[in-house]
Amino acid sequence: MQENALKELFIDELKDIYNAEEQLVKALPKMAKASNSPELKAGFEHHLEQTRGHVERLEKIFKSLGEKASGKKCKGMEGLIDEGEEMAKEKLPEDARDAGLISAAQRVEHYEIAAYGSVRTYANLLGDQAAVSLLEQTLQEEKETDQKLTQLAQNINLIASRQAAKA
Repeated sequence: MQENALKELFIDELKDIYNAEEQLVKALPKMAKASNSPELKAGFEHHLEQTRGHVERLEKIFKSLGEKASGKKCKGMEGLIDEGEEMAKEKLPEDARDAGLISAAQRVEHYEIAAYGSVRTYANLLGDQAAVSLLEQTLQEEKETDQKLTQLAQNINLIASRQAAKA
């Protein structure tokens, strides 16, 4: 009985992540457009392609479970995206806005890292090694994206702080 409850939780969490990824597919082009830094813009565009791959991996998992690939509204991601969109509209110097966009994007990545880590653990406990492999692949990409954002932030934050000192 407990395995059944865990499987239900696993499927429910997959639906949440699926919706989160679908929301990101719509949000990332807006983030890229709002970016001033060519490197940040390219990073958002690259992560958009990765995110489309994350959706495809989730669809494979749903199919293997005999479930319809569908999402339930991920309110957490909705809130994070809303914050990112607010940042994109801020009337700030370009580098400061880029710094804010990176911060918003990293909150998204940390949310996804937590979510993918949890569902990977559920898949492992359920003995679904195919799902574990797919989820681990996505988890590693999310961690790499977070690291790339940190690297971009080091330079962009420095430029933004210098601009602030001049003002």
